[in-house]
Amino acid sequence: MCGIAGLFDLKGRRDPDRALISRMNDIQFHRGPDEAGLHLEPGVALAHRRLSIIDLATGQQPLFNEDHSVVVVFNGEIYNYQELIPELQALGHVFRTKSDTEVIVHAWEAWGEACVERFRGMFAFALWDRNRETVFMARDRLGVKPMFYAELADGWLAFGSELKTLTQCAGLDRRLDPHAVEEYFALGYVADPRSIYLGAKKLPAAHSLCWRRGESLPQPKRYWDLHFQSHHSIGLTEAMEELDARLAESIRLRMIAEVPLGAFLSGGVDSSVVVAHMARQSAAPVNTCSIAFDDPAFNESAFAQQVADRYKTNHFVETVTSDDYDLIDTLAALYDEPYADSSAIPTYRVCQLARKHVTVALSGDGGDEFFGGYRRYRLHMMEERARGMLPLWLRRPMFGAMARLYPKADWAPRMFRAKTTFQGIARDSVSAYFHSMSVLRDAERSALYSDRLRSQLGGYHAQEAFNIHAARAQTDDPLALIQYIDINTWLVGDINTKVDRASMAHALEVREPLMDHKLVEWAATLPQSLRIKGQEGKYLLKRAAEPLLPHDILYRPKMGFSVPLARWFRGPLKDRVRSALTGERLLDTGFFDHKNLRSMLEAHESGLRDFSAPIWSLVMFDAFLGLK
Repeated sequence: MCGIAGLFDLKGRRDPDRALISRMNDIQFHRGPDEAGLHLEPGVALAHRRLSIIDLATGQQPLFNEDHSVVVVFNGEIYNYQELIPELQALGHVFRTKSDTEVIVHAWEAWGEACVERFRGMFAFALWDRNRETVFMARDRLGVKPMFYAELADGWLAFGSELKTLTQCAGLDRRLDPHAVEEYFALGYVADPRSIYLGAKKLPAAHSLCWRRGESLPQPKRYWDLHFQSHHSIGLTEAMEELDARLAESIRLRMIAEVPLGAFLSGGVDSSVVVAHMARQSAAPVNTCSIAFDDPAFNESAFAQQVADRYKTNHFVETVTSDDYDLIDTLAALYDEPYADSSAIPTYRVCQLARKHVTVALSGDGGDEFFGGYRRYRLHMMEERARGMLPLWLRRPMFGAMARLYPKADWAPRMFRAKTTFQGIARDSVSAYFHSMSVLRDAERSALYSDRLRSQLGGYHAQEAFNIHAARAQTDDPLALIQYIDINTWLVGDINTKVDRASMAHALEVREPLMDHKLVEWAATLPQSLRIKGQEGKYLLKRAAEPLLPHDILYRPKMGFSVPLARWFRGPLKDRVRSALTGERLLDTGFFDHKNLRSMLEAHESGLRDFSAPIWSLVMFDAFLGLK
């Protein structure tokens, strides 16, 4: 796990600025504190920060092929590198190291752009082939590892693992992108391929970019996609056996390391399954790390302890106070652009804890997306049945009117909060799912925005980030459709972003066995009944884990990794919130209607409405502005 950065001259062979590439590298020291490396030649500069995990002695980067005509900088892990080495040696390639990084340069020589199709892992890399005068960049299939890039005003292409590397470049256009602002306040993050800045982009997951000297910079090209085929027929017993075998293989590959290794253990299904499989494969006790909360409403540590006791792990626990809100500015600096998932706070803390004991930690991320675990999936399927009873032309006015008349009842038990359900039934499937996922709904964003921002948006709506993927999903299964949207938006933009920045802040490598692409390709063939059965999400995953885990771990209500925002904003963070929502930084953007900002704040402080998520989004946006 590392940080990478670089510069390529799109206009010629100018000498790169050594001071600039050094700053770009140093600004992400946290991603790789063990070693640093630079390579400069006319028109090219590559930089690397190393967190040593595999081949500690000879895995330094930038790394070259035999004749030094190909050089690469790489962030991530190629888990099947040991299988690829003999295949490449048989083609005549000579290896000087035992690292997965060297596989990349030889795979490029052997297979060209198709090399990425052979890699199994999490990765972002950029290589320069001097003989072909070609730059090739790629990002892993599920966007576990990040890659930002920008075409600068002075004719250089800059790239880096984090957006902060690009902000070192004077030629970067740092004006805020109105479309990115709209996506942020709808989704809580800026969706690929945008960044918050007009001048910078994210290389999307499962995409590569190949530029040849003398050509204009091309658009990224998709090299992989996930296809749901839920018509596939497989029995429960056979599916359980195959899932068990595939999980065991994925976890075995991710336990390869030359440094201390462990796992996050929240007490939820996914992390518990990972730990159980690790324990089955490890001769020594597994190291596990958990965060406890002093507020019982958020504390799952007792369930984590059950799993730790069952598998006799070396279990490390730290308690986080329910008033652990001093990370706002730290998180803003880590994420480099607005990011509004408040679970970033406990994620940061569990990474901080884990790094005291291990250098590599396995996580349970991806289980909900691929196996159907989110409660919102079940609610969406209930709405789908209602939508299927009436055509859209009839549903839209009927349920739209009911939604307008029904009061917004945040204070009421969930069964009486029907307004959102009526709004969902009045829409088509994609629009309804976007509505359910929105941090601020359409009407709330419209009230929040100034006339100036609405004009700059020119009619752009953040749902377009969903529409693009829905159009490519190629499935008539309504559950598969929203899973596909989540995998291309929420998983990449929220979950993987959160874990990458939080872990790299502590020089911790996090590996993701439930996101192995071979495993998820198989999971995408499962019938809907093995993902959700009745009101039980992750049905197959839970059934397969019954021999491994207690019933109350598998079938208790999902808690999530959350923090008490509503209480914070009416109590200890009240002054910080008021300062942000009524302060100069938000006002100076020209994006917001300050009268409506004050109304939102007053309604929340009075207890009349719970605007926790929108307010957190605004506080984090304000904190981001404080970095500029």
